[in-house]
Amino acid sequence: MAAPMMKREWLEVPTPSYVVEEELLRRNLEILHEIEQDTGAHVLLAQKCFSMYHFYPLIGRYLSGTTASGLFEARLGHEEMGKENHVFSPAYKEEDFPELVKICDHIVFNSFAQWRKFGPQALRAGVSCGLRINPECSTQDHAIYDPCAEGSRLGVRLRDFDETQLSGLDGLHFHTLCEQGAEALAVTLEAVEEKFGRYLPQMKWLNFGGGHHITKPGYDIALLKQCIRRMQQKYGLTIYVEPGEAVALNAGFLVASVLDIQEQNGIAILDTSAACHMPDVIEMPYRPPVVGAGEPGEFAHTYTLAGPTCLAGDTIGTYSFREPLAIGSRVIFGDMAIYTMVKNNTFNGMPLPDIIAVHENGAWEVVRRFGYDDFKKRL
Repeated sequence: MAAPMMKREWLEVPTPSYVVEEELLRRNLEILHEIEQDTGAHVLLAQKCFSMYHFYPLIGRYLSGTTASGLFEARLGHEEMGKENHVFSPAYKEEDFPELVKICDHIVFNSFAQWRKFGPQALRAGVSCGLRINPECSTQDHAIYDPCAEGSRLGVRLRDFDETQLSGLDGLHFHTLCEQGAEALAVTLEAVEEKFGRYLPQMKWLNFGGGHHITKPGYDIALLKQCIRRMQQKYGLTIYVEPGEAVALNAGFLVASVLDIQEQNGIAILDTSAACHMPDVIEMPYRPPVVGAGEPGEFAHTYTLAGPTCLAGDTIGTYSFREPLAIGSRVIFGDMAIYTMVKNNTFNGMPLPDIIAVHENGAWEVVRRFGYDDFKKRL
């Protein structure tokens, strides 16, 4: 397969830069919007994955709103999109809650203790309240990302479920998936119905949470729609889905430059860092795609791509290229809109990459540029 040609903006932008392409983002949004239109479900942007609010006006034209993991994300969704605004936290802070009930229309609690403590305040403010449940149905192998793993702090298990405290609750919420297909959702729904089905007729809504790879090629959208309709028709529920990755999947890139090449051991040191600019490469872990590159040894020139920090393990992966890399060569990492800007850091005093938007006419603009003050003010 021929390597894709370098796009003009990849050759022109400063490095390192996150480059998010409006055209690719819109393609994902059109898929998600069609699901909303066809089923009546509400699709929400999970901001923990993608919070580039420059594009919130565009996203808001396609999706029903946002979901947050705490006060700051809730404020961002409220200020920059202004549509449905949901929030879930394993535990809320007393000083945050008065503002949350003003800006959020849905609040999900993680325990009956939190519901007892904050529920009355939320109900007085007219907020629709829900409870997160743990169906104890693991469909993945990554324990760090599995809310159903043994000892999970996320969601109420059936054995701890107190049906005497349901008055005032409008919905149930579960979030068990991570980068998975509709097949895993279907299995999870069976567990939800088996354990909590008796409580669903008294609810108004059910939230399927996130982790749905809806815009990934090969995802079974028809099965997702079947799952949505089944719960709508059987229980009369409004259904919410909270994808993050699916919104911006494959819509962004991280453009980097080669600073040095260690010929003796085949290492190319870049001006970007796995530890600082794409933490999931180390945390997940995974090997991000590189435009025009292949597996080690597939092409003539193989390099391990590494960052410039003092962390010995700050390596991104080993790739091969048709042409040798040189100082100043551009290296383009794919799928870098998600879990990058929201998780990056300034370890070692590393500057944060610029954030660049590419419009559908091909023009690009620097949305945000970071400098020394951004580093200093975090310390």
